[in-house]
Amino acid sequence: QVQLVESGGGLVQAGGSLRLSCAASGRAVSRYAVGWFRQAPGKERDFVGTISWTGTATWYADSVKGRFTISRDTAKNMVYLQMNSLKPEDTAIYYCGTGPNLRTVTDVTYWGQGTQVTVSS
Repeated sequence: QVQLVESGGGLVQAGGSLRLSCAASGRAVSRYAVGWFRQAPGKERDFVGTISWTGTATWYADSVKGRFTISRDTAKNMVYLQMNSLKPEDTAIYYCGTGPNLRTVTDVTYWGQGTQVTVSS
């Protein structure tokens, strides 16, 4: 069984930074890619970015490319989302998710509970 727990959300002013953490447990997760996703009020859950299980490859949505960075500490089973130059439109609940063959939001098998990020203008 895989469990994911996000932390690090909060309120920040536009232009500021936050770092989200995702603590993963379960033997299988060490072999899975891990993704970050977000859901704004009234909208569908969207892909933000993913990192390969080795931590050597990352992919990002165009809306966050150049501002967000995903990293992974495989020894600690931790995945991080560093968010810089935050904008009000980044306001959402952020989730980490994982599973075999992770490509899009529909491929996620395991979800965390989410952490709220609010960016004020």
